[in-house]
Amino acid sequence: MEFFLQILVNGISLGFLYALSALGFVMIFKSSSVLNLAHGELLAIGAFVFLVLSTWANLPITLAFAFTLVGTFALGFVVERFFLRPLIGEELIHVIMLTLGIGIMFKGLLLFIFGGDIHEYRAFLPEALSIKWGMIRIPSVNVATFIIGILFLIIFGFFFKYSSQGIYMRSVADNQTAAQSLGVHVRRVFALSWAIAFIVAAMSGIVLGIINGINVHELSAIGLKVFPVVILGGLDSIGGAILGGLIIGLIETFTGGYVSTSLREIVPFIVLIVILMVKPYGLFGLVEIERV
Repeated sequence: MEFFLQILVNGISLGFLYALSALGFVMIFKSSSVLNLAHGELLAIGAFVFLVLSTWANLPITLAFAFTLVGTFALGFVVERFFLRPLIGEELIHVIMLTLGIGIMFKGLLLFIFGGDIHEYRAFLPEALSIKWGMIRIPSVNVATFIIGILFLIIFGFFFKYSSQGIYMRSVADNQTAAQSLGVHVRRVFALSWAIAFIVAAMSGIVLGIINGINVHELSAIGLKVFPVVILGGLDSIGGAILGGLIIGLIETFTGGYVSTSLREIVPFIVLIVILMVKPYGLFGLVEIERV
């Protein structure tokens, strides 16, 4: 029973991390209908920026974390302005292929600068943050992930519901043409979506770096697991991304605990194939009906 509960806790922690990472992906898709194929590289950028500031520059952790978020937020604006904005109005496949090229470019730059070795953060999470209940133990990094994730989900919830920019983003997601006719600056909304997506990816990359170490190849590969999460929950559903992340995290950990650790890595993609065959719009995705 204790083994089951430990796996359950680990699955929820991993799923919450997947959900947090998927939020940025969903935001970009909701506002621009673009599948961001560079998502894994965005995770790596956040992780390595935090490594440089916290470990190499030896800045205080809170300051390094704040600078990482500000820096990745600004980088999101830069990428949107110089790479993606010139393709507004072009075929959607061109923009998707551009994100693939951006991802390869970022990965190459990170490998050039940091190499393919595994890097480690200096220890900074207090051990008192961990929770132990009998034989069940929740590491401090998982507790911190949960706290940070809940905090940012609350912030995003208030942002989308009450702020003017959040309302603009929701209107663009519903209907770009109608939003533009009402005076919404659609290009500014696109830029803000990418900037926020960079922040969310950076946070996920930092947490993954604390858990597994920082490696360009591994973080890029983990970025691929966003696809099963968002397809399961629905590409245009933020709530679906959260639930999809939890489901994928639980399936992955229970498979690794009771079946095979090797099979664990491919189970999310088996779920992806099944969902595409059975319910291609996901659990909460909106079904598009075209009239001929």
